[in-house]
Parts: sequence; structure tokens; C-alpha cells
Amino acid sequence: MLVDDQHLLRMGFRLILEGEDDVDVVGESADGVEALETLRAQGPETRPHVVLMDVRMPRMDGIEATRRIVEEMPEVRVIILTTFDVDEYAFSGLQAGASAFLLKDVAPEDLVSAVRVVSEGDAVVAPRITQRLLETYVRSPEERGEAPAALRPAAPSSAPVAEPADAAGDAERSRPDGARIAAALDDGVVREPLTQREAEVLFAVAEGLSNAEIAARLFLSEATVKTHVRRILTKLQLRDRVQAVVYAYQTGLVR
Repeated sequence: MLVDDQHLLRMGFRLILEGEDDVDVVGESADGVEALETLRAQGPETRPHVVLMDVRMPRMDGIEATRRIVEEMPEVRVIILTTFDVDEYAFSGLQAGASAFLLKDVAPEDLVSAVRVVSEGDAVVAPRITQRLLETYVRSPEERGEAPAALRPAAPSSAPVAEPADAAGDAERSRPDGARIAAALDDGVVREPLTQREAEVLFAVAEGLSNAEIAARLFLSEATVKTHVRRILTKLQLRDRVQAVVYAYQTGLVR
């Protein structure tokens, strides 16, 4: 389903997606209100698997629409689309439960790939996006002397931090262990500690690496990586891969 207030953009995305044998565009909406009305009128079996959602629209923006879709219809996955680079609006969409964030100038093959990945229950987090998350939601709050409003580290003054994943030796040892990762967010939710391997996979996910790239780095099979990711999400009570990245950055686990 395509949700955008610009008809020409919806038409362009439809042409790209309907050129694929395994993708069908089953509906269009011009804003969040219309999208919700359409989805609510459909049953779980007839709803689209994926919604491509613009951020800035009249009546109801894509962030609020995403939040309501995720709450009311968890079987529907949302991909945030925007003309703008990662800003607080788009990031709020990820916090609301979107499974991916794409710019509207995305290459056609990348758009199709994202739809396929998200429809299978995974999420799309590009390295470019994680770098901007780092700049906006880790470094900037520190410069202002405050933590992000939506998620706040449990102990910002003493929480251990992880160095970039390509650093060796001391950088690897400086990473927080699984118990500290589980306790990083002070929101009253009890989370299960991660194993050492799961912690390694979490930091790789936070870099924006795909399962194949993580498998190559850690000398694991892709199936094993998928299993670790699934366990990480369960233990930390996160919806998908995007939420794992949000958790890692906003709790200060990655800097």
C-alpha cells in the first residue's frame, strides 16, 4: 500500500513495484487518515503486508499513522519514505514501529529489496542511517549536556560504551557485557541478559550490517545469525531490527 500526498510519487512507486512478479500494490492513500480508514475496513487476511509511508502529509502525518498501524495491526509492516535525510521526524517514525527508513530518491532495486525484506518480517537499517543516528542522537545530546527525550540511559555518567566495530583489542574489551546491555534502558522493563555472542551480533546490527555481513565477520552461518538476532529481540523485548538499532544508540551503548 502506498501512502503519500503526491500523486506523481505514488504513481512512480507503483510502476516500479508492479514491475516485479512477486509484488502487488493493493491500495493508495493521500494521508494517514485515509490510510487508517482503508486498513481498518479490511480484515487481517486482506490487508497489505507492507505500507510505504510518507512522513509529512496533511490531516495526519506518517509518524502518527505508523504508530496507530503498529498498535492496531501489528501484522502490517511500515516503511518510512521521506524527501529529507534522517531528521527527528523520520527517526520518530522508527520509534513508532516502522521497519525501515528510505529516502524517496532510493534506487528502484533498493526499494524493491526493502519491500521484500520487510514483508518477510525483517527490517532494513542502512549504514548511512546508523551514522546519522550516531551524529543526531548520541553526539548532539552530549554536546547539549542532556540525554534524548524518548529513551534515556539508566546511568549516563557511568554506562560503558562500545567503540567502532572495526577497532581491536582494548576497544573490544570496552564493550558492555550482556547484563549491562539488558539494563541500559531505565524504563521499568526487566530484560534478559545477552550472551557474549549475542552482544557481538547486536553491535554489528547497530552498524547497519546485514545478516550476510555479520556472518562473514563473525565466521557464522546466516542461519545462526538470524537465530541470534531473534534471541536478541526476544530478550530485549524489541519489535525488530530497527528497534534494536534505536535501543543501541539511544541508550548510549554505541558512541
